[in-house]
Amino acid sequence: MNWLKNFVRPKLRQLVGKPKDVPDDLWHKCSACDEMIFHRELEKNLRVCQHCGHHMRLSAPERFAMLFDERAYQTIEVKAQVHDPLKFRDQKKYADRLKEAQAKTGRDDALAVAHGRIGGSPAVAAALDFGFMGGSMGIAVGESLLAAATLAKEKRAPLIAVTSSGGARMQEGIFALMQMARTTIAVEDLRAARVPYIVVLADPTTGGVSASFAMLGDIAIAEPGAIIGFAGARVIEQTIREKLPEGFQRAEYLLDHGMVDMVVHRQDLRATLAKLLRLLAPASAPRRTAAGLPAEAAGTAEAGRGLALR
Repeated sequence: MNWLKNFVRPKLRQLVGKPKDVPDDLWHKCSACDEMIFHRELEKNLRVCQHCGHHMRLSAPERFAMLFDERAYQTIEVKAQVHDPLKFRDQKKYADRLKEAQAKTGRDDALAVAHGRIGGSPAVAAALDFGFMGGSMGIAVGESLLAAATLAKEKRAPLIAVTSSGGARMQEGIFALMQMARTTIAVEDLRAARVPYIVVLADPTTGGVSASFAMLGDIAIAEPGAIIGFAGARVIEQTIREKLPEGFQRAEYLLDHGMVDMVVHRQDLRATLAKLLRLLAPASAPRRTAAGLPAEAAGTAEAGRGLALR
């Protein structure tokens, strides 16, 4: 019998006790290096471990606050027409899972849409929240991305998609898979309208999201160490019966093999996006004539002069 552990320590705990006004979340443990980090230091470093550089996951509001100038932005609400098309149930009803995720995150679904300014340039951002059922893509996520693309076209502002997802939402079956096509069409509409589309690939970006709008950006940026791929590494190894290379599906590996354009530390992400928006702004602006008029206005004026001559 260890009397120090079994007798002395309980007596000391009874005497000292635990202060009732001390929060339980003052310290956070890094999942990569197991170091303890004080919560204020973690917030100051944008939830990046100062010991090993591990980029922890962010909620959608945290993403927006980090990206937009002076943390100022406006969100838009998108309501999905169908919430539980298959009346799906496993260990519990899908409707109940949705309610739990909504109560946990304070969100209606996994994708949030906001608009504001980044580095002084107007921008629309759509961010997936991994805390909402693993950032999975269902009907509501598809609707939200379409709404974000429509807003970007209306404002002639680049669309920035921040992805963090486990893929299509299995509880919605084929309806979830259909969002891959819908979001791809939305991106093509942006391209046709000459509105830039930038993707920030966060950890993890997998499944149907990576097979659709996540890999269609005009510019693809990845956060350090992010897992990016379609199927999991273990599934691939079991399928091809070979050992995968070191760091396979990590952001740095994809950069070396030309799958992403750059890997950017979270501290530098807003400045990088601001620079890109300044460079891409002329492409998203209305085309103008030599006289400085918008091309559409010039065409209307020419038509008016033609009618007057006739």
